Amino acid sequence: MNKEIKLNTAPVGTSCLVRSVGGDGPMRRRLMDLGLVDGARITPLFESIGGDPRAYDIRGAVIALRGMDAELISVAPVR
Repeated sequence: MNKEIKLNTAPVGTSCLVRSVGGDGPMRRRLMDLGLVDGARITPLFESIGGDPRAYDIRGAVIALRGMDAELISVAPVR
């Protein structure tokens, strides 16, 4: 079993599987509405010049997440 990490620490280009989404209220719901549910594949594509936000490929869509929001998502890197 792969070790879980926070999405904001996943290296660019590494495919991961979502394990859990933390937080509460509207932000958690919004992340889940974007497709960040248990078992979904997500890949960090690139980060902005300042490092925040980062772009992610989730189910064929490119979304940008701030580091503080990506930190709420636990993922397991896929080999």
